[in-house]
Amino acid sequence: MPRLSPVLTIADLPLAELCAARLDGELLRVDDSFTSIDQPHDRALKAQTIALAWPERMIAERWSAAWVWGALAQPPARHTLCSSLGARARSSLPQRVAVREVVIDDDETVTMAGQRVTTPLRTITDLARFDESVPLDLLASLVELGGVTLDECRAALERRRNLPNKRVALTRIRAAFEL
Repeated sequence: MPRLSPVLTIADLPLAELCAARLDGELLRVDDSFTSIDQPHDRALKAQTIALAWPERMIAERWSAAWVWGALAQPPARHTLCSSLGARARSSLPQRVAVREVVIDDDETVTMAGQRVTTPLRTITDLARFDESVPLDLLASLVELGGVTLDECRAALERRRNLPNKRVALTRIRAAFEL
């Protein structure tokens, strides 16, 4: 008998059966997927749930990456994904996903369970640049999880010319380091 994947979706079993198993205490919900209660709920599992849901060319970034790295306890209500400019393709993703095309280098992503995720450093700088509502303690958590220094953050922001919101981002990142 074939074994089921550690991450289950409605492609594996009917939703009613997955929900019944959750109510029976056999499965836990992880974002839009389900997993066994004895399955380690680590970064790889979170990355795998994203990999099952979105096209391969997508990279988990900002809020989604923060969740994968463990800086957020719950998955974001709206996933944030990106693709490199070279991976352009028309997307038919649902409204629950925000996608943008970005300039991104290979050293700014890691692959976990088949899913590319922005590094903690790239995640910190992107969140600080684009979302003023991001709590400073979330940035501080990513700093700790990634072992990132303030100089590395500064260098990442200076890496590209004409990068919008550099000053705002650096101010927010400095404040996160002071927590």
